[in-house]
Amino acid sequence: MLSPGGNHGIIISQAPVLRAGIGSIFERHFPEYELTYYSTLEEVTLPQLMCARLIITDLASEQHLVKQRCEQYLSLISQCTRPRWLFFVSSVIYPDAAELLLQSQTTLLSDVEPITGVINAIRGGHENTEKVSQTLLYATQHTYDEFLPVDKILTFSERKVLRLLGKGWGINQIAMLLKKSNKTVSAQKNSAMRRLSLRSNADLYTWINSHQGMKELNLGSAYGDHNEWKTLAKRDTLPS
Repeated sequence: MLSPGGNHGIIISQAPVLRAGIGSIFERHFPEYELTYYSTLEEVTLPQLMCARLIITDLASEQHLVKQRCEQYLSLISQCTRPRWLFFVSSVIYPDAAELLLQSQTTLLSDVEPITGVINAIRGGHENTEKVSQTLLYATQHTYDEFLPVDKILTFSERKVLRLLGKGWGINQIAMLLKKSNKTVSAQKNSAMRRLSLRSNADLYTWINSHQGMKELNLGSAYGDHNEWKTLAKRDTLPS
């Protein structure tokens, strides 16, 4: 039985090449980890997942089951709050993965992620790791930069909700933090999506992680510059 206090890593992948590659990265850069390998999610027990510090999953090799897998992992993530989760996904399955799996303790990596990107994701913590790697975003983010007008302005409340979503917060957590109902937070998110001409949650997360979204939401810091927020709040109180 794994001890809950150790540095245990779980690798779930049907691809021998990926398993060998990840194993080599850990052997060289993270020798303190004890790794266990599985081919499919069904081979792993819930207690094993709960004791792990890091879980790396290859969703790209299960594209035919991606929706089902994402829903299964979403349920497990809510039960296993200790480990960080890294998911390898392809651009084809990115929309489903982004919609279902972006949580505070998860990171999405490209199935062609450079070794340095994998190392940085493993090394990072909940707070300082990108939710979606730049490699994965590269194939799609320019599309959103092209069709979204740069003069679209979000309200203070919408900006705040999107910023927290970009930091990995869920709707329930945001509602508790802002002392609002889930319905109000969801309405503000949906309103922001309409302003930005975004059609799905996957589109929203892609925009948040794009250069334009990062700049618009000032995601270089947790909540942005204090003066910026004061200015935005004042603007939103002015009569339209």
